[in-house]
Amino acid sequence: MRRNRADTEASQARLSRRAVLLGGAQMLFIGGLAARMRYLQVDQADQFRLLAEENRINIHLIPPSRGEIFDRNGIRLAQNSPSYRIVMVRENAGDVDAVIERLGKVIDLDPLALPEMLAEIKSSPPFLPVILKNNVDWEDVSRVSVNAPALPGVTPEVGLTRVYPRGSDFAHVVGRVGRVSQADLDALTDPDQVLRIPQFHIGKINVEAREEDRLRGSAGTKQVEVNAAGRVMRELGRREGQSGADIQLTIDAELQNYVQARLSGESAAVVMLDCENGDLVANCSAPSYDPNLFIGGISSKDYNPLLNSKYRPLVNKTVQGVYPPGSTFKMITAMAALESGLIGPDETVYCPGHLTVAGRRFHCWKRAGHGWVDLQDSLKQSCDVYYYDLAIKVGIEKISAMAQRFGLGVKHDLALSSVNSGLTPTKEWKRRTRGESWVVGDTVNASIGQGDMLASPLQLAVMTARIATGRMISPRLIKSVDGVEQPFTDAPLEVNENNLRKMRRAMYDVVNDRRGTAYRSRIIAEDLRMAGKTGTSQVRNITAAERARGVTSNADLPWERRDHALFVSFAPFDAPRYAVAVLVEHGGGGSTAAAPIARDVMLQALYGGEPPLDAYPTGDRDEIKARQDRLRDVRPQARIKGSDQA
Repeated sequence: MRRNRADTEASQARLSRRAVLLGGAQMLFIGGLAARMRYLQVDQADQFRLLAEENRINIHLIPPSRGEIFDRNGIRLAQNSPSYRIVMVRENAGDVDAVIERLGKVIDLDPLALPEMLAEIKSSPPFLPVILKNNVDWEDVSRVSVNAPALPGVTPEVGLTRVYPRGSDFAHVVGRVGRVSQADLDALTDPDQVLRIPQFHIGKINVEAREEDRLRGSAGTKQVEVNAAGRVMRELGRREGQSGADIQLTIDAELQNYVQARLSGESAAVVMLDCENGDLVANCSAPSYDPNLFIGGISSKDYNPLLNSKYRPLVNKTVQGVYPPGSTFKMITAMAALESGLIGPDETVYCPGHLTVAGRRFHCWKRAGHGWVDLQDSLKQSCDVYYYDLAIKVGIEKISAMAQRFGLGVKHDLALSSVNSGLTPTKEWKRRTRGESWVVGDTVNASIGQGDMLASPLQLAVMTARIATGRMISPRLIKSVDGVEQPFTDAPLEVNENNLRKMRRAMYDVVNDRRGTAYRSRIIAEDLRMAGKTGTSQVRNITAAERARGVTSNADLPWERRDHALFVSFAPFDAPRYAVAVLVEHGGGGSTAAAPIARDVMLQALYGGEPPLDAYPTGDRDEIKARQDRLRDVRPQARIKGSDQA
């Protein structure tokens, strides 16, 4: 059947409209596709390029070089030294246990550390090297290299290791570094990513820890190409990090070495301050230990004797240890009374050997008593009864307030770990901490530095420096950072200078008057005369029965029950340069155990080396010469091989 012309034209018109619609739809689709492709390839090119690069390129952190630590004269105390170490890559080792067993036949491995070592190897990514042994010598490197075919995945490599050239001299000042632990990371709110680098070391105690942020520096980065398994194929680029800051301390390394040698055989502490600026020129705690033993992990064989020793070598007695200051505190009680206007320097008190307070008898160290004594005689002869009487007049509040003005009961800001604030007790303190009321007997005990009164050797050195200068001397340990001098405190003490002069003169007599308790430790050199104060801190109660039959001497007691010996001093008397505090744990009397050490240390500092024998009393010179000869032989052994001079 033939279609008429009208139907044909209508059909063609419909087809044309459909073609136009279909073509338009195709053009819209192609246009949208082109726009999307442009968006992805042009507008979002940087983002997708980054995503692609991240699939192919990893950014690795480069550990920064740790800043070094120097003494006041530029001698290195902590440095970074190249060292050999043995590492293992697990994926190249195959049977890890078998390889470790074979390695143990080639070099010495700590059997106690093996379980931890194996756990670390098996928990780390298989392509990352894990240190098996640090600080190996060339002989061990040679053995591993020769046996390489039998030790797949094990190779020697060179790295940087922290070294302490002065060894035990600075363990309680510089401190040490150690591997970052999970506890270290947990203690930080936003830990630096460099801390997550395997085997990375940070400061653990003292200056190394307190100045960690400055010593660490900032990490660099390197771009490495990795394959699908994450193994590094090649390095594409790097940006070096910034080394840590170098830190200079105020300590004199040679003097520190002398003091540590002088304290050999004692459980003791010595702190020496520069009276001009508060610089710590010596800060020694004995016995000490070698911090190099801790690098890479200390063995149980080395650690257990340190941990279990009754002399506590791991404790920094200069700032961490607090002790009853004994009679070295008497200057504070006297200053509290003088500043309050309650006594005059010429007023006297009769000492029959004891004072009865509230029905309790408080004894003087001299059983027969000192008779009538004034302020100067009471310090010179260390009469206890005189200060019992002062304390009752003054009261504990004024005594404690004066103690804090002179630096006791204060936590001094130093880059050392566990700095103790000590204790200057008050009525409120006892009520708050013990739920008990303060009694007058507590004040009497505190007046001679006993009872609850506690101070560290550092605080006693600060007290002495403030008495010597009349200035608010504060201890400073960091001298400079990258050559930039650090500030120090210098302000008036705001006490009556005439009262301070009385204290200094009485302290001079303690050492230089024949009746003074430290006369045997005097300095003969006229322009270097020393002033000081002895102290004996009781660690046990003496019963009435024991007093009746005679107090047992320290020499007849076990070491742990003997009194602590203390001595504080400054010199030269006319122009104080140094202040010293000495503590000898369970040393007995301050005049016999602590004062001779203080004199030797003071002369060593004033002369800048071994003092001449004519600085000592004639009768002591043979003993002093023998000691100098012994120390001269011993001191070089305290050092560790290697250059320590910048």
